[in-house]
Amino acid sequence: MQTGINIYFSDFFEVSSETVEQYGAFDIALINDLPMFVDPFLLFNSDNEAYRHLHDEIIRYMRFLRDVSLTTDVPEAHLWGWFTFPEIKQNWLGFSKKGNKGHGLGLDFAANLSRNLKSVFSNFGDEKVTVGSHLEKLCLIRHGVGRDNVSDFTTNLILNFLASYTQEFAVKHISSKLRKRVAVRKTSFNYVTRTWATKSYELPFINGDYVLLTPRDILTKDDTWISRSNLLYSLEDIAYALPNYVLRAQVNQYLMEVIPRDTKKKKATQEEKNEAYGRVIERFPEILDYYIRDKEDHGDEAKSVSEKRVAFIQKLFVDQIRNFVNNYLAPAEFYKIGRDTHEEAKERLLFLKNVIENKGGHRVFYIDGQPVERESDLHIMFLFTWFGSHSVVSHEVNDGRGPVDFKISRGASDKTLVEFKLAKNPQLERNLQKQIVVYEAASDPTHPSLKAILYFSDEQLKKVNRILDRLKLNNSPHIVLIDARADNKPSGSKA
Repeated sequence: MQTGINIYFSDFFEVSSETVEQYGAFDIALINDLPMFVDPFLLFNSDNEAYRHLHDEIIRYMRFLRDVSLTTDVPEAHLWGWFTFPEIKQNWLGFSKKGNKGHGLGLDFAANLSRNLKSVFSNFGDEKVTVGSHLEKLCLIRHGVGRDNVSDFTTNLILNFLASYTQEFAVKHISSKLRKRVAVRKTSFNYVTRTWATKSYELPFINGDYVLLTPRDILTKDDTWISRSNLLYSLEDIAYALPNYVLRAQVNQYLMEVIPRDTKKKKATQEEKNEAYGRVIERFPEILDYYIRDKEDHGDEAKSVSEKRVAFIQKLFVDQIRNFVNNYLAPAEFYKIGRDTHEEAKERLLFLKNVIENKGGHRVFYIDGQPVERESDLHIMFLFTWFGSHSVVSHEVNDGRGPVDFKISRGASDKTLVEFKLAKNPQLERNLQKQIVVYEAASDPTHPSLKAILYFSDEQLKKVNRILDRLKLNNSPHIVLIDARADNKPSGSKA
């Protein structure tokens, strides 16, 4: 089912969402990145020979970078040529707060990667404990390379596959008027000349750029199967199960020395424990291979976990948002609301409040009967509702006094700040108290900032009312409470 408003790949390129799904691709939104990325472990552990070959090629390139790093101090020119990559914004996946613009893999990433390959990862590609080598290993050390970097790196190193995959779909299903032959840089590496090649493809083309599709079965969300957060969570169990008894004794002795112990006066925070775990990993990087081997041994679970995560994104950001726009926003000419930024933002909030509270729109926040209470997800929903507006909507910007969720602007003299908060947030009262002064000072005095608070239960509503009462904000016209409870709404037949 297509929306009256173009949001998704299928909308813009005049194909059915079912056709995209049958091809095996994810029907991406071309308004804002969706919070997913390629998990290289899904390539490694796949039954698909082509995917496994992609993973082999990734590791081959990493070995090349390792060898270069071990034999010389890599000059800046080669860091730029071999270790840095432009952002692949055309796949519309990732963690961009607005549109599809990320940061790419620049010189800082390159220098840190080369440094790590020369030291703690000098055996990369020649591990003895694990079945294979894994790009994700680079994100397990504290400094330099994070999860987002690994995701971007993976996408760059399979760029030729993604472009070819998209080209095949485009030629078969998309009108020639919506395609264009484009040159894509850094699609294959020549190990003889040590240079990257550029190749041309026939790709979907819109708004001055091409678009890439990604197979659903190599996508995940939140975190990779092999991840630093999971490593930290399970580190003590890993340490006690190390098969090398000498290493096991050394690691556990060091753990006893560095991990803060709970006392009657103070309980060690998780942050303090994670800091200590980080020191253990840096002291004994061999732990990483044993952790990765355990993840390999349980690799069959990775596929089912990723499938559930991608299904969650499909239901929340495609199926339910599409229904939300089609049934509530487009028919009411919602996208034409507003005369100045403050009035526009306020009317949009009140309109959403009415739809969520009285028209069945609350369902967009629920998956299998359970509420989705994450600010990041709600931010994306709010961004979708601004599509087509004459106002400029900036997400998570610093407007002079600290970061703010949204800045709605029409030139320097007309701007309004908007904050979204969840009622369950333990810092809600502190946040509201500080922002009363801070954000009002940063905003135009004729355009006070707006704060929307979403609550999902009676208990959360009582909590919010107590806070507003203490802060004397009960009757503030700049605070909008949105009732997202499911147990007090009209039935589906009446909504």
